[in-house]
Amino acid sequence: MESTEYDNLVVRRDGSVVHVTMESQSQFNALNTEMASELADVATMLAEDDETRCLTLTGSDEVYCPGADLSQFTGDESDAAALRAEASELHRALIHLHQAELPIVGAINGTAAGAGFSLALFPDIVVMSEDARLEFAYPRIGLTGDGGSTFMLPRIVGLRQAMEIILMDEPIYPERAVELGLATEVVESEDLNQRTEEIAAKLAEGPTHAIGKTKRLVHESFDRAFADQLAAETEAISSATRTTDYERGFAAFGTDEEPEFTGR
Repeated sequence: MESTEYDNLVVRRDGSVVHVTMESQSQFNALNTEMASELADVATMLAEDDETRCLTLTGSDEVYCPGADLSQFTGDESDAAALRAEASELHRALIHLHQAELPIVGAINGTAAGAGFSLALFPDIVVMSEDARLEFAYPRIGLTGDGGSTFMLPRIVGLRQAMEIILMDEPIYPERAVELGLATEVVESEDLNQRTEEIAAKLAEGPTHAIGKTKRLVHESFDRAFADQLAAETEAISSATRTTDYERGFAAFGTDEEPEFTGR
């Protein structure tokens, strides 16, 4: 996947890492249908790209994403078609990202609310700025959660905590986000980009084929019986022996040499 220009995203490649910055044309970096469609296009291309070994996602102007651009709507049932279209595009993106067999790092640089909250749930590693916060936010305007929030949230924090977050709908600040498992670590605002790039670079240098397959196993475990999961693990680990990464990792094991993984 090459660096590409979009109207609402900035996408750049740094070696085997692709960095995506949400830079919406809507006010306050809000999600609009075009941005959701662009995210879906990026996610689709990543699914077909063997060169990308890590993805990062962040926002711009000290805002991750505050949710949908409400200026698109009128506040009555006439909004149904527009909401359906936007949710469908966002969900198309998230399906591909959820299934992606590569590590994803989220850099939460500011408010992540509504659809932005949902977009903060799917990365494998989440680094939060000390000035950031997470907010479910949908109930404030009488809407239900979308963007996979009702799927991912209980899987991350458990059912009881998920219901508290949804029903109480209070801001979640960085330290609490780490306690809940919604964030991996907190850094000072000026260190967010550097820390994110450090993590992404380290992950991209790893055995990303094995990492990706293991990630898929973890996600699919929720839908399998224990015996079926064991069978899937058996197939995956035996298939991994056919990779260059396995050959290099095995050869370096027990030596002072670091294997040079290729993701293949």
